[in-house]
Amino acid sequence: INEYQEKINKVIRFIKTDLKSLRIGRISPSLIENLLIETYRGQTKLKLFELAIINLEDPMTLIINPYDQTIIKDIEKALLKSSLGASLQIQGSKIIVRFPPLSTEQREKLIRLVNQKIEDAKNQIRNIRDEYRKKLKVSFENKEITEDQKYSFEKKIESLTQSFNQELQRLKETKQQEIKTV
Repeated sequence: INEYQEKINKVIRFIKTDLKSLRIGRISPSLIENLLIETYRGQTKLKLFELAIINLEDPMTLIINPYDQTIIKDIEKALLKSSLGASLQIQGSKIIVRFPPLSTEQREKLIRLVNQKIEDAKNQIRNIRDEYRKKLKVSFENKEITEDQKYSFEKKIESLTQSFNQELQRLKETKQQEIKTV
């Protein structure tokens, strides 16, 4: 049961991280912190948060201060290649990233994307649950556990699955509300 719970927790942690990277009405450094930057003449690929400090200037502007000033162009190149739709401005040793407000159409697309990501997570949880149910069945057939133990474990698995699905539903509703808020 603990192994089952740990696998499901990994799915939940992943979806939470994934949803943080979605751009909503207001932006945050998590939107770009995991962007891969090809630096030092293509020899190294590092995440942006490993190369720079990312600060929020206002609800629609991020400031990037690279630790090494020689990689400003590499960061700029990666930001331009990304599908963020932001405008960039280099001012000395920092990069200013400005995001336009989301249109209604963009918000609807984001809501559909959130729904899809949550549904994918639910499918992963369902697959993990089915895998553990099969393990229980095999253990029972091999006389490793009693029928009462099998029933008890199945009940615990179902209970955990329901609670994780409820958590996913709360995540979905919260994220949708954030997207809808102008």
